[in-house]
Amino acid sequence: QVLDIFGMISQIRLVASLPWAFPGWVGQGKNWPYDLPDITASYVVSWILGTKQYHDLDIDYVGIWNEKNFDSKYIKLRRHTLDKGGLEKVRIIASDNLWQPITYSVLVDGELAEALDVIGAHYPGTTSVMEARKTQKKLWSSEDYSTFNDEVGGGCWACILNQNYVNGLMTATISWNLVASYYEDLPFGRDGLMSAEEPWTVNYVVESPIWTTAHTTQFRQPGWTYLQTVGHLANGGSYVTLTDSKENLTVVIETMTHDHSVCVRPPLLPFNVTPQNVTFQLNGSFVSIVTVIACLLMIKRLLCLSKRVSFIGLDQGITGMAVEEKGDPGRHVFTLRQVVTQMPVTWAADAEQTISVIGDYTWQNLTVSCDVFMDTVKTGGVFIAARVDKGGGSVRNGSHKVTNDLVGETVLVEGHSGTRAYGWHTLSLTVEGECATGLLNVYHLWKNTVVLGPKNGWAAIGTHSFELAQFDNFAVEAKS
Repeated sequence: QVLDIFGMISQIRLVASLPWAFPGWVGQGKNWPYDLPDITASYVVSWILGTKQYHDLDIDYVGIWNEKNFDSKYIKLRRHTLDKGGLEKVRIIASDNLWQPITYSVLVDGELAEALDVIGAHYPGTTSVMEARKTQKKLWSSEDYSTFNDEVGGGCWACILNQNYVNGLMTATISWNLVASYYEDLPFGRDGLMSAEEPWTVNYVVESPIWTTAHTTQFRQPGWTYLQTVGHLANGGSYVTLTDSKENLTVVIETMTHDHSVCVRPPLLPFNVTPQNVTFQLNGSFVSIVTVIACLLMIKRLLCLSKRVSFIGLDQGITGMAVEEKGDPGRHVFTLRQVVTQMPVTWAADAEQTISVIGDYTWQNLTVSCDVFMDTVKTGGVFIAARVDKGGGSVRNGSHKVTNDLVGETVLVEGHSGTRAYGWHTLSLTVEGECATGLLNVYHLWKNTVVLGPKNGWAAIGTHSFELAQFDNFAVEAKS
């Protein structure tokens, strides 16, 4: 993505997609998409066609399955299915995990090598392997960063943007994730290039990594290429050079200190940076270049200058500024329905139940209420929750259960509720201090049950499984 930070206008230049999960029907009851590869490949092709039909979005690259074992036969089938669907221009990335064993497979399997266009690794630590370079395929860091987006996170991004190519010849670096649109206290809080923790308020914050990104993306265009004249500076830092093969040249220099560029995964090895003078001499076809753009990513300073060829020793910078744009929150109405009705084929050991959290992680004493409607007979179940960290209470068809863990193993209270499917019920949960009280249709299900933890957290609603359910009149009253 190329960002015009001065006008804050984004222009998508290339779209890469990667399945993290598949609909449950793809796996036909199994948490594995390769047993029925024709169905899986057809689903991916249909998804790509749908993005064009309904969103006018062209998918340029598509991965296989996030950080899971790849299947060579399936990759070949995916290529065939894409071509058959008129998607010859869509390129394939694999394996979105480690450099091996995909690299070895490409070297020994010519048909696989022909089907595959990019070898992508996740969190490569700025290095690739010799075998990957031998394949002569494009090398990408197809998932990277995962770091809190303060100034240190911006420094991490600056280092890996440069050094993924300097050390590993990776020509693309994809940030996980682009926009941190979830609560900061959830896992991987603010691990995005920018933040929009409450998107319904039309609020977003341009964080430090966006300004760092601009030092590469503002001064090149699609079609530009890296030159071989890249490397490390003598006293720390790195530089890369890019050209459009015409009369334009961009140099991106970073001299981040270790403590100002710490990455979450993998952590960068210790290194030192000391003040230094750097001279770049243009030779060959670049002697006649009239304009050079130098982008300097310094310790806590960002600088870009456009000058004539003869400049040496850039040492003055401007501080990167975080711009905050806010809209009027106004009134926002939510329509809440459980729309995913079958456990998907997941890449991780996800919970079997669904949950949606909202509110303030610091909430301690609060009342959560909601009208609920169960669409599934006997096995259906819904819950509301307070202090969501590891806690919640649930009500199922004909029974109720109070737990302080989301998987329902630590049962505090349980019993019959008389609830049935196809009828609206009102649930209410109050937590004050170490006591919890629950009501069903204004009648007590339990009262003042001792709950030792957690001490604070969000409000939430969810379902026992992935069955159909409806929610209405959701309300939270937080007390001081």
